[in-house]
Amino acid sequence: MLELYRLPGCPYCAKVENKLDELDLEYEPHNVLPFRFLRFEVKSVSGQSGVPVLVDPEHGIEGLPESDDIVA
Repeated sequence: MLELYRLPGCPYCAKVENKLDELDLEYEPHNVLPFRFLRFEVKSVSGQSGVPVLVDPEHGIEGLPESDDIVA
């Protein structure tokens, strides 16, 4: 199952969520803290602290960190 690291209220995260919903793809949302320096889990999967990050463990995708790349 896809995993989406997101920050509630983030417009880039909403863009990705809308696209996943439009494509009827199931995903597990992970809400992150608003403070970048506390986003250890996101950093461990993508190498950065920014969101959104999409992870697809079934296809070996460690973490797509850009909303435009995710929805493409």
